Amino acid sequence: MNNTDSEHELKSTHSLRKGYENVLLDLWMKMLCLCLKHALKFSDDFVLNQGVIFANSSRGAGLEPLAGQFWPPGRMFDTPVLNAALNSYYVDIHLMLKYCRFLKIHEHEEHFKRMNEDSLMHSPEFVIKPRSHTVWEKQCVRLHCTVSGWPDPRVVWYKNNVAIDPLANPGKYKLESKYSVHSLEINRCDFDDTAQYRVSAMNSKGELSAFASVVVKRFKGEVDENLPAPRPLILLPHALSVEGPVSEYGITFQTHIVDRFGVSFGREGETMSLGCTVVIYPVLHRYQPEVQWYRDDVLLSPSKWYQMHWSGDKATLTFTHLNKEDEGLYTLRVTTKSGYETYSAYLFVRDADAEVEGAPGAPLDVRCLDANKDYIIVTWKQPAVDGGNSILGYFVDRCEVGTTHWIQCNDTPVKFARFPVTGLVEGRSYVFRVRAVNSSGMSHPSRVSEPVAAMDPADRARMRGTSAPWTGQIIVTEEEPAESMVPGRPGDLQVTEATKNYLVLSWKPPGEKGLEGVMYYVEKCVSGTDSWQRVNTEIPVKSPRFALFDLAEGKSYSFRVRCCNSAGVGEPSEPTEATTVGDKLDIPAAPGKVVPTRNTDTSVVVSWEASRDAKELVGYYIEASVVGSNVWEPCNNKPVNATRFICHGLVTGETYVFRVRAVNAAGLSQFSPESEPIEVKAAIGEKNLWAALTLTFGINWGATNSHTAAASLRPLGYSVTKLCAPDSPPIQIQPPTHPARTHARTHFSVVPASPAPPYGISVLECVRDSMVLGWKQPSFIGGAEITGYFVDYREVVDGVPGQWHEANIKAVSERAYRVSDLKENRKYQFQVRAANMAGVGIPSLPSDIFLCEEWTIAVPGPPYDLQLREVRSDSVVLLWKPPVYQGRDPVNGFYIDIKEAEAPEEAWRGVNTKATEKTYIKIKNLKEGETYMFRVRAQNQAGVGKTSDATEPVVALTKPGTKEIVVDVDDDGVISLNFECGDMTPDSKFVWSKDYEEITDSSRYKMFFNSPGEEDIGIYSCLVTQTDGTSSSYTLSEEELKRLLQISHDHKFPIIPLKSELAVELMEKGRVRFWLQADKISANAKIDYVFNDNPISHGEKYKMNFDKNTGVIEMVMDSLTRMDEGTYTFQLQDGKATNQSSLVLIGDVFKELQKESEFQMKEWVRKQGPHFIEYLGYEVTPECCVVLKCKVGNMKKETSALWYKDGHEIKSDNNLGFTEGVLKLEIAQISKKDSGVYEVVLKDDRGKDTSTLNLKDQGFKDLMNEVFSFIANSSTPLKITSTDEGIRLYTFVSYYNDLLQVTWHYKDSAIAFSDRIKSGVVGEQLWLQITDPTEKDMGKYAIEFNDGKGGLRRTAELSGQDRARVAGGLPDVVTIQEGKALNLTCNISGNPVPEVTWLKNDREITSDDHCILKFESGKFASFTITGVNISDSGKYSILVKNKYGTESGDFTVSVFIPEDADSKKK
Repeated sequence: MNNTDSEHELKSTHSLRKGYENVLLDLWMKMLCLCLKHALKFSDDFVLNQGVIFANSSRGAGLEPLAGQFWPPGRMFDTPVLNAALNSYYVDIHLMLKYCRFLKIHEHEEHFKRMNEDSLMHSPEFVIKPRSHTVWEKQCVRLHCTVSGWPDPRVVWYKNNVAIDPLANPGKYKLESKYSVHSLEINRCDFDDTAQYRVSAMNSKGELSAFASVVVKRFKGEVDENLPAPRPLILLPHALSVEGPVSEYGITFQTHIVDRFGVSFGREGETMSLGCTVVIYPVLHRYQPEVQWYRDDVLLSPSKWYQMHWSGDKATLTFTHLNKEDEGLYTLRVTTKSGYETYSAYLFVRDADAEVEGAPGAPLDVRCLDANKDYIIVTWKQPAVDGGNSILGYFVDRCEVGTTHWIQCNDTPVKFARFPVTGLVEGRSYVFRVRAVNSSGMSHPSRVSEPVAAMDPADRARMRGTSAPWTGQIIVTEEEPAESMVPGRPGDLQVTEATKNYLVLSWKPPGEKGLEGVMYYVEKCVSGTDSWQRVNTEIPVKSPRFALFDLAEGKSYSFRVRCCNSAGVGEPSEPTEATTVGDKLDIPAAPGKVVPTRNTDTSVVVSWEASRDAKELVGYYIEASVVGSNVWEPCNNKPVNATRFICHGLVTGETYVFRVRAVNAAGLSQFSPESEPIEVKAAIGEKNLWAALTLTFGINWGATNSHTAAASLRPLGYSVTKLCAPDSPPIQIQPPTHPARTHARTHFSVVPASPAPPYGISVLECVRDSMVLGWKQPSFIGGAEITGYFVDYREVVDGVPGQWHEANIKAVSERAYRVSDLKENRKYQFQVRAANMAGVGIPSLPSDIFLCEEWTIAVPGPPYDLQLREVRSDSVVLLWKPPVYQGRDPVNGFYIDIKEAEAPEEAWRGVNTKATEKTYIKIKNLKEGETYMFRVRAQNQAGVGKTSDATEPVVALTKPGTKEIVVDVDDDGVISLNFECGDMTPDSKFVWSKDYEEITDSSRYKMFFNSPGEEDIGIYSCLVTQTDGTSSSYTLSEEELKRLLQISHDHKFPIIPLKSELAVELMEKGRVRFWLQADKISANAKIDYVFNDNPISHGEKYKMNFDKNTGVIEMVMDSLTRMDEGTYTFQLQDGKATNQSSLVLIGDVFKELQKESEFQMKEWVRKQGPHFIEYLGYEVTPECCVVLKCKVGNMKKETSALWYKDGHEIKSDNNLGFTEGVLKLEIAQISKKDSGVYEVVLKDDRGKDTSTLNLKDQGFKDLMNEVFSFIANSSTPLKITSTDEGIRLYTFVSYYNDLLQVTWHYKDSAIAFSDRIKSGVVGEQLWLQITDPTEKDMGKYAIEFNDGKGGLRRTAELSGQDRARVAGGLPDVVTIQEGKALNLTCNISGNPVPEVTWLKNDREITSDDHCILKFESGKFASFTITGVNISDSGKYSILVKNKYGTESGDFTVSVFIPEDADSKKK
């Protein structure tokens, strides 16, 4: 070595040198092994694990210093010894060590400069593991191992997982550690030193353990302390257990296991031993058989939980601390060269007493899966005991190895029996435990798991050095360093596990080589968005797996991963498909029917039907209960995987029922239906056995015994075993065995027997190398459901049958099976066996001989498996299965044939003329009592195919007691089909079908519909098994479905009918009453009062009442406030019937009601004294007088009533009045001066009330409009008259008011008045004067009275010459002497002819002898007085009138007396 190398070595850092020294030490040890391999021709494994004895033959090979020495594995060799031993290979160890120390450093100087301490660190590894030893008592034993790792691992030795302290046992143990070789020496071994020893190596990068067992043997006699220790032979296989100078040649050992342990019961935390005495003949001292213990067929190794002892004649298995994991079937196996003997018994472990009453049992079988740097998945099994309350979940605890501090891993209980634990420190080791919790409290912790290190599996296996085949030198390789680069995309990202609590992702690292320190970031995205959120924002993930928590249940997420290193963050991976957060694993369905059978006087065999479609099933828990106690106790505390279990520890003579539930990681299923009760006592005796044999094999055994039975069964291939001891098992019958099939034994201690043989074997399809067979169900099925069939076949050559061969190893459930691997054009025979829970029945008779040749016909093959159901006096239902061989085209229909059983073959006739596509048909119009047979033919486009085998004859007769399916709708609205059967056996089942396809989720006498719809329309049938075909059907049509749904709705949601909905009304004092009335309601009805979704009750504010006689329900409130605004609801419940009615009082509706309530309250207070019944108002009389009046009440003599106008009292006068409780004030001729505010005040010692009437402005205007309306209605029709000036139109009213407004119209337009056309009022006459009328003035005239509403019009037509007129001829004044005759005539015109009226002093006069009035020819009117006198003086008028108008003419008559006549009178 040159100076440059030395200088370079001095420049190396201390940590680098120390790290490489450890690496080179490992290489040196491997080099040594290679040297020994070449020198002594030993294998690597032998050198490293067995140790080396250098015999005298080693001399001369350069190994003289080693001759006669035994070198245990892992022993360090001194350098001088090596020099002498390896001379022939020219190796100088010292030079080699120096050379190896600096090898590669010179070549990669720049690379080493960049290296740091972390790159050299690695977890501990066992170069050489300790091996197990078997020694005699009082001998010494030495365990040693070689460990590598950086930093230097700390090594601790354990005995049965308890750390060994040499100071606690001075002189007993000696611990040494030198040059990475660690040893434990045990002095003067005794029997207690038999144990499992563990050596644990730990550093900052992780922890690793190795195990070895020490078995201490003792002699039967005195132990000779000077006896030399047995020495292992170098070339003998390690598995051979002969350790002394004993030759076994020619010796046959007989082994007997006596003093056996029985079925045992223990409790968690207790100590227990299972032991047997083993007698081996002949007895050879120092010969040791191989003694092994098994639990549930799994070989056990010594551990801290159990210890195995062998004393030469007694084998013992000791449990230092019982756990439920220890429950199971324990088997002792003693093996000698002549064979082996076994014995088995069950150990039951019950839960320890709970610290809190009602707390659940502890979980069990805690394991660690998928351990890596970032998390460890912990799994466990749920306990059988939940303490009487459902388990709410589980808490997972962790503890770092080497400490006693437990840390809870989850804050809330998890229900799924699997949980990823995060937050671990890389390289450290942990153990875990689980606790269950329910509403009562916490369980005991489970047994702790095995230790597991938080590191990737690849890191555990990574080696820091490599040895090459021996070439005389050591080669050390290092991967060339790569420049830092951004890593690529991770690949194969997928969700490996998903529950509602967490998700687990896994992916593959990028494929590029040379990437340093790759870590990962995980991102998530809610489905339907593009927003990606980083999950691990602070610390990148080191492993290509990651567990995510705190995801929203029910939401869907996508995930992706990015790689990162010191160079940066890479591109994301492809995102996963959307994953919905939730439990993907469903809780298993409840197991099926549970069947208990007798076993011994303290045990019962329980069998059950497995859970359907159960995923990841862990097993089953069985519970038992004494009939009538309602107390259930677990029969097993560790799940069993089979569907049959022997429940021990029962009380003889008690009657029990059993139930079963399944369990997987998602939880425990519902319980199965309870079994039939069974009394615990030993199985049936020999007498009943022969009755069962008679039923099964059809042989009349009579008073035969077991020997006769055996002789009768042996020709059939059966063997019979009978043990006569009183407590021995019952007789067993073993069917003939086949090479590839192991039949279950038929135990006739149970009621069911194996089924009779099937029959009617036929060929359904044939191809070149296979045939499909069909057969008929046995006529006797043995009292239990047939679980399957086994088919055998044999070749027939030249009529000589060959050996039978099995066609199927696993039973087939269908009555058809394809037998494969046949040879074309060969002939075969077949036989079929049926099996049930009692065993496999005897085979059928051999079938006909069939030729294996391919069918090529175009038409279909025969249908098969014909079944008859629902046999009635006039009908029967026929079922079949379509042919296996379809022909050239698919089958498109079936034809059914019928004939009487006694009729010849020619009597077959068709049932249907048109092919049916269904595989069932109801054949009607049968003749009662007649026996029929049926067959089926299939057709395709090529034609009709072969006929099926005919059915067995059936009599068309309704069996007495036959019942039909009845549809029912219960009180809950559940629609069900009910079928009763009086011929059932305890094992009978109800098999329900839709359109004759079995419904698998119903086996009870009722079938329920959940939310039935159109898809449920069809034919529903029920078949009762283990009867003579009891069955019935029911057709659910669309109309029937609608009817049932309506009935279901009425039953499910019965409504209490209401006469009236919830209403509100006001009562006296302004109280508010909410009420409704029910039509039909019982006295037990319950009423809930709700306001704004909050219940209210009877109290100071609310007064509730329910009149049970009338059905009136009411709630009364004294008043309303703003807080009472909202929705009021009355909820009624009468048994199951309900109803409710609501009233919404919000907004203006509530304000109006509140205002009215307050008003009514004030009214009530007001009416306690003198008050107004009717407030002050007015009315207009027909005479157009205005009367102000009000009605008053509760008056007395002292009550005063005062009238006011505009605040001034109106003194009493004739206008005031008080009659019959009414106060009046009359205004005769109302005018503007009467406008004002009128007030009436009632007052006495009881109180005061006021009523006001505003007759100002609009009030007065409204009053006058009403007056005007009276005036207008009193007006007379509009009339036309002629005057000296022209024409006058006029009307009269009963009362005229100066404020009256009228409007004159001409041809619907207001008249513009002028000097020629004027209007006016004279008294009560309203007129329109037209002076000098012309033809233009003709037309329609109207007067309109304005009353503020619609007004009133009076109209008249002015129509020219047709109007009545006085044409002329009358003087204005006539002066005539007394006694003279006066005759005046005038012309009258008009069409129609006018009416003529004469007036004197405005009073109508009539014609008499003194005054003669005539109207002739409708044109001439005459006025004649035969002799006038002074009384005839006056004003005379003629009035003519027709429908178009009126006109008058006036004249004055003045009668005088001559003077001479006057003087005569004087």
